[in-house]
Amino acid sequence: MANAACTELYNHQFTTLQGDRINLCDYQDKPILVVNTASKCGFTPQFESLEGLYGKYKDRGLLVVGFPSNDFRQELSDDKQIGDFCKQTYAVKFPMITKTVVSGVNANPFYKQLKARTGQAPSWNFFKYVILPGGKEVYAYSSDVKPDAPEIVGKIKPALK
Repeated sequence: MANAACTELYNHQFTTLQGDRINLCDYQDKPILVVNTASKCGFTPQFESLEGLYGKYKDRGLLVVGFPSNDFRQELSDDKQIGDFCKQTYAVKFPMITKTVVSGVNANPFYKQLKARTGQAPSWNFFKYVILPGGKEVYAYSSDVKPDAPEIVGKIKPALK
């Protein structure tokens, strides 16, 4: 259901791997780090940095949100396996959305909007977007840019409370 007070980029609701609902409208005034993930990728150890950022800055407003995807053929087959892997291997506590499509014509609407805003769609797993409060600025980062890299943290920190 559309939320009139919510801008288009944030007007999305998702279900997490744990079965909780997350409404991006609730995070319009916060910085968000969005990343498409895969459990069997060479970049999978980035979960550690993602969780580190989330733990360090969540109380100051940062939302880190993962979108597991098999677009690049490196994700486990179902949400339970993905959730178990993330929890047991990397102690992931940040929200992880149910498995979805993040690239191509079948990408979920949120990812289509991120591509439209930045001109870049994920070209591989662990592609990142930083959305600054209000959604006026959205930045894309390739998979080889680590979540705690200065270019990402430098965008997020000024927007924290």
